[in-house]
Amino acid sequence: MSVTQQQVLDALAKVKTPRGVALTNANVLSPVAVNDGKVFFSINVDAAEARAWESVRAQAESAVRAIPGVATAMIALTAERKPGSAPASRGAPGVAPVSAHRPPHSPAGSPMARQAEIPGIAAVIAVASGKGGVGKSTTALNLALGLRDLGLRVGLLDADIYGPSVPRLTGIREKPELNDERKMIPIERFGLAIMSIGFLVEEDTAMIWRGPMVMSAITQMLRDVAWGTLDVLVVDMPPGTGDAQLTLAQNVPLKGAIIISTPQDLSLIDARRGLAMFKKVNVPVLGIVENMSYFQCPHCGTRSDIFGHGGARHEAERLGVPFLGEIPLHIAIRETSDAGNPVVVSEPDGAHAAIYRAIAGEIRAQLKGVIAAA
Repeated sequence: MSVTQQQVLDALAKVKTPRGVALTNANVLSPVAVNDGKVFFSINVDAAEARAWESVRAQAESAVRAIPGVATAMIALTAERKPGSAPASRGAPGVAPVSAHRPPHSPAGSPMARQAEIPGIAAVIAVASGKGGVGKSTTALNLALGLRDLGLRVGLLDADIYGPSVPRLTGIREKPELNDERKMIPIERFGLAIMSIGFLVEEDTAMIWRGPMVMSAITQMLRDVAWGTLDVLVVDMPPGTGDAQLTLAQNVPLKGAIIISTPQDLSLIDARRGLAMFKKVNVPVLGIVENMSYFQCPHCGTRSDIFGHGGARHEAERLGVPFLGEIPLHIAIRETSDAGNPVVVSEPDGAHAAIYRAIAGEIRAQLKGVIAAA
């Protein structure tokens, strides 16, 4: 059954704001996006009133989910301080001080108070980079396949909301279905359980979302997906050190992070930032991978260090974290990725697949005791 934008607006018109006004008349809704049963929008309010609006957001989500044909509803509450307004005081009516927002018995000041394990998943690890263009998604997918080859049950979550690459890298075109509990069923491909925001929107759709919407989407893909029983869930993070990274670190107790960098100084500077961010939120850094480490001519065999060489290894030594390995810049890796048939699958006995499996072995060794022996 096809869901229309008007159906969503009609449902939202029945939801009342804290002042008793119909939600659709309150001038707080972003444009409503409806795509193949998936509904996305945000409610934008003043920061001083955010707590009063949380119940409205929940009612709006319930109202949208009740529409026949709606498969997924991602609704975020965004709160901004109006220009010239002062922060809410400790005694402001209806606004509790920050300290009151901590769950009972949580460490004072801990940003990790909301962490909770995902049932059935032994270890969640993040594959991250300080900047884009370093081959992070290709590496994340092939490392997940390398862990699979070690006998582990592996899932892959594409958390790069603004630029999801996993649908293209895996060749997946179908949409996830819902189970009886209305949780999305990850798509199985290459022996992996895979989920991506790219499965829910068209490839050329521009994701013009504020931070809270990104955080809401990542939380739903972690919690509202029927992952089943997994030894490892590999999360392909967006580049940088922003909302997505903090959402993941504060939502689940990450067992580790892997930093992807190229050898050049510019990439290493950003890799340091990513590494520092994970350390700051007490996430173990499993190590650094040097991607596009060198180019070896397929015709004459001459090796060229296009981006320099050894920078990531030296950086790992300097920072006291493991160096996991070097992955070359090679046309086979690029071609198989573009074709949706990653090199660990398409050339399982090749040299490149062996490199990814070796790095996966290093990761597996560091997770010893966290996941069951394969």
